[in-house]
Amino acid sequence: MSIHASIEQKLLQAFAPVHLDVVNESHMHSSGLGAESHFKVVIVTPAFDGMRLLARHRAVNAVVAEELAIKIHALALHTYTPSEWYEYYAEKPPASPKCLGALKKETQLKTASSAKIAAE
Repeated sequence: MSIHASIEQKLLQAFAPVHLDVVNESHMHSSGLGAESHFKVVIVTPAFDGMRLLARHRAVNAVVAEELAIKIHALALHTYTPSEWYEYYAEKPPASPKCLGALKKETQLKTASSAKIAAE
């Protein structure tokens, strides 16, 4: 089973969410093709009612602890109650920031390419 599928299955079983998006964002980073190292989770569940943000994140992290321990480099969490979701985010979920690591690598490649051309 893929890491993506494992995360999704565990979160569905643990929280019975009304909305769940598990997005593999590894392509936005310098992880290489087919990588499963960077994920964004948008989860909306009544289980979060009365919980502070940190408690929600801890609850999600506990469910995917196995994947976090050995397989995942980054996990962006967006955790909402149904009322928060429908009031603020349902139409446009939060976007992920650009990866500085990938931008740094891209800059290094451009610099190396320019230096090679100049040397020729």
